[in-house]
Amino acid sequence: MDAIANRELGARHAGPTPHEPMKILIVEDNDRVAQFVCKGLRQAGHAVDHAANGRDGLFLASSEPYDVIVLDRMLPGGIDGLSIVDALRRTGNQTPILILSAMGEVEDRIRGLRAGGDDYLAKPFAFGELEARVTALARRNTGPANETVLAVADLRMDLLARKVTRDGQAIALQPREYTLLEYLMRHAGQVVTRTMLLENVWDYHFDPQTNVIDVQISKLRQKIDAPFGRPLLHTLRGVGYRLDGDV
Repeated sequence: MDAIANRELGARHAGPTPHEPMKILIVEDNDRVAQFVCKGLRQAGHAVDHAANGRDGLFLASSEPYDVIVLDRMLPGGIDGLSIVDALRRTGNQTPILILSAMGEVEDRIRGLRAGGDDYLAKPFAFGELEARVTALARRNTGPANETVLAVADLRMDLLARKVTRDGQAIALQPREYTLLEYLMRHAGQVVTRTMLLENVWDYHFDPQTNVIDVQISKLRQKIDAPFGRPLLHTLRGVGYRLDGDV
């Protein structure tokens, strides 16, 4: 687990956080991992509580309002992570849960998501990806249910008509390009990692060891940025991508 704390910490601060401070519960028994995650989230401006075992984690999750819960699967205290998820969901608690685990096989991820988890991140991990996923969960939980138009600067996506324009000019996109852009626009201002794109745009829960993301990002740039002079889609080397109209 010490490898987690030795990941490149430059991923922590790719830019100012684009969201309001959150209240986050970390349920993690490994002290080094817990300190690493709690410190990073607090530096990002969030209020963070920590439980070191399943019993305390379930108590806090059941008795305090949280925006997101980050939950290890393997916990001491007689209650494991999936039992906590199950207990919360059975009582109607729908707080978004990011399961964090060294059990990273496809079957493990499927079991965690089917148990009621909203996302699953395998150890070792980069802090930048964890923060991005936590932010995405919180935004998904509070986003407007009837949103029909997405906008970033002068880039607009009409979800009902499936039309994209920038500065009033229509942009023709292939289906995969449209899905990729929609995901980036729904997470505007946030760092979106390659893993997040593989899982949410391509539905891959493994690394296919291809340059499919680079190719699609390049094609998308040629359509939404190149003709307009001012780039909106930015690459953060070693971290991921960010669609941002404020840069």
